[in-house]
Amino acid sequence: MDYIAIDIGASSGRLIHAHFTGPGGYDMNEIHRFKNGFYFKEGRECWDIHHLVKKILQGLEKAKQLGIAECYVGIDTWGVDYCLIDEQGDLLSEAVSYRDKRTQAAMQDFEKKLPLDKLYKKTGIQIQPFNTVFQLLKENKEYLDKADKLLLIPDYLGYIFTGAVMMEQTNASTMQLLNLETRQWDTEILRSVNVKSELLPPIVASGKILGKLQQAKFKSYDLPEATFITVASHDTASAVVGTPGKGEDWAYISSGTWSLIGTELSEGISTVEAFEANFTNEWGIDGSIRFLKNIMGMWLIQEVARAQDYQYSYAELSELATKETAFQQFIDVNDSRFLNPEDMIEELQNYCRETQQTVPETPGQIARCIYDNLALCYAVELENLEKITGRKIKKLHIVGGGANNSLLNQITANTCNLTVEAGPGEATAVGNLMVQMIATEGYNNLAAAREDIRNSSVLKLFQPQHTRKEYEAVEKYKKMTRG
Repeated sequence: MDYIAIDIGASSGRLIHAHFTGPGGYDMNEIHRFKNGFYFKEGRECWDIHHLVKKILQGLEKAKQLGIAECYVGIDTWGVDYCLIDEQGDLLSEAVSYRDKRTQAAMQDFEKKLPLDKLYKKTGIQIQPFNTVFQLLKENKEYLDKADKLLLIPDYLGYIFTGAVMMEQTNASTMQLLNLETRQWDTEILRSVNVKSELLPPIVASGKILGKLQQAKFKSYDLPEATFITVASHDTASAVVGTPGKGEDWAYISSGTWSLIGTELSEGISTVEAFEANFTNEWGIDGSIRFLKNIMGMWLIQEVARAQDYQYSYAELSELATKETAFQQFIDVNDSRFLNPEDMIEELQNYCRETQQTVPETPGQIARCIYDNLALCYAVELENLEKITGRKIKKLHIVGGGANNSLLNQITANTCNLTVEAGPGEATAVGNLMVQMIATEGYNNLAAAREDIRNSSVLKLFQPQHTRKEYEAVEKYKKMTRG
C-alpha cells in the first residue's frame, strides 16, 4: 500500500511517499518540497494558507504522475495557530503566526481573569505567550463573533480536502484549552477568553479515517484516489512517534526550528515543580503524554543565516564553529527577545554587551555561541526532566533536521554526559507515516513500527566526552540564566 505524509514546518513543507512492503521494511522518498513562511498583512504576521493548499495539490498531482493512483494521506504542521471559518466554511481572515507580536502582553491580561499557575494546573501546558489561549484573548472580536468553527492548521487543511470538521487531539492539546484530567475542553478557561464551546469541533484520536479527497472540488488537478487519516498532526507528536526509542530510560530532542526535549509518560505531571520549570504535557498517540520543554532551537541559527543573506550554508556555519573556542558566552536561548528580533546577530551581540561578556563577531564565533548554549540548555533541562519525572535517563535520541548537525550532537553528548543517538532526520514524516500504517494495513502497534524505524534508518552514535570544562560550563549557564 502507498502512503503520503504531508509534513509542513514554519519554513518549508514536503510530501513524503512510502510504500509499505510488509513488516520489516518500507521504501520512502520525497516527491515534493515547497517553501513556507509568514508574511506581513494588515499589521499582523500571517500564514498564507491558500499557498499551502496549492502546494499540497501540486504535490498530490506529482504523486499521481509517479504512478500512485491510490493512497492514504496524513497531514502534520506546527501547533497553536488556527483558522476561523464562517457558516459557509470560508476563512474569515488569514491565520496569524505564533511569532506575531499581538500576544506580547496577553499573559499579563489573562492573569487578571485566571492565575497562570491555575491555568497550568488545569492544562499541564507550558506557559508561553503564543499559546492559542492567549492568541484568542487578543483575537479580533468581530471575527470571533462571526466564526462558526475554529480549526487548527492541519485540521483546516483536512477540512479543505475532505469536508470533515474535527480537531485531532495531539495538536488540540497545544491550545491550552483542554483539561489534563478530564481530557475535555475546560469551560472556565473558555469563559476567560470569551469563547463558546460550540466554536470548537469534536476531538478525535490519531489514526482515524478522516475522509476521501474531494476530487470534484479540484477539477483542474489530476489527483490520486486519496483517503485522509488523522495522524499525530502536531509535528512534534509525529516526530516522537518517529523516534526509535526502546523501554522507558530514554529521552528525545526533536530538533528543528524549535528544540523539544522530553520523554513519554502514561500520565501527565502538573505539579508546582513542573510549573516552575515550565514543562508541558502535550498529548501523544495511544493515550500517552509528551512531557517536554520547548527550547528556542535551530531558529537561532536559521535567523543568523538569513541575516547574512545565506552567505554560508548551515554545514559551513557548523564547520566554522568547530574552529572556535568553546563556552565563550552564556546566553539564555529562551529569552523572549530571540523569538522574532529584527536582526538575530545584533540581538545576540547586544545580549552579550548587556551582560558584560565577550561579543561574538565572526560567523564562526556566532554559530559556536548558539550551538554551545543550545547544548547547555539541553543539559539543564534534562536535569530538570529527571528530577520532575523521577526517571534516570540513559540515552538521548536526537531526531529531526538538527540530528544532521554532528557538532551540536557531540557538544550535547558532552554537556549532558549521555550517549546521543542521532536520527532519523525525517522523524516527523516517518512518524506521520507510521500512524497511517498502524491505522490501516501495516504495523500492529507503535513498538513494532519503531523497531522497523531503527532497522531502516541510518543512526549515528555520539559518546560523551564529559570533562571538568563541561561541568563548569553547565553550572555557569545555570547561574547566568537564572540569576
